[in-house]
Amino acid sequence: MTPHRLHGGGRFRTWLGTRLGGDEVTGDRALRRILHAAGAVVLIYYLFPPNLLVVIPNFVLPLLTVSALLVLEALRLRGTIEIPTIRPYEQHRLASYAYFAVALVLAVLLFPPPIAAAVVLGTSLIDPLIGELRRPNPYRAAYPWVPFALYAGLAYVAFIGFGSWAPVPALALAVVAAALALLVERPKWTLVDDDLAMTLIPAVAVYAIVWLSPGFVH
Repeated sequence: MTPHRLHGGGRFRTWLGTRLGGDEVTGDRALRRILHAAGAVVLIYYLFPPNLLVVIPNFVLPLLTVSALLVLEALRLRGTIEIPTIRPYEQHRLASYAYFAVALVLAVLLFPPPIAAAVVLGTSLIDPLIGELRRPNPYRAAYPWVPFALYAGLAYVAFIGFGSWAPVPALALAVVAAALALLVERPKWTLVDDDLAMTLIPAVAVYAIVWLSPGFVH
């Protein structure tokens, strides 16, 4: 059975790639980076008014969204549909976008907003940057120091903005989160995707520190 294509056969990716001075491969990579960064949109969950869905709790909406994505992924793995930006090694395993979607939803539903915002922004924005810096280019020397500094900066802003944490503890925990995120992003995991690890491991670590040290962040 020929799978149903949920894309235009690469026309948009070719167009995007040529605008960036490359080809379809360049466009495919750029589209993956853009979609990855768009994961930060999940933070609008915190802007939902109470009882947005009236008859069911707000947390059901992200659960429904990730469920729909997992159904899409199941159809892809069955060969029913074909979607863009899937890399060769993902053809017969759960794709990174599915792991990432699960990680984002778990972050916003299980962790306090300051921690969730920190890891969501960190994985959404810094992971694509890491991918670009590790490619052959004149900026490779910026890895890992620039991603580390940017991740820590985003986490610090999240801790201050979402939690009103004291500046010194917020900075210390931002450094911890950034170090862990870059540490777990580097290995090639066999059972889980780096997007999942990069989101949840720093979140668990920071939450454990805050939970074990009441009053530390205030």
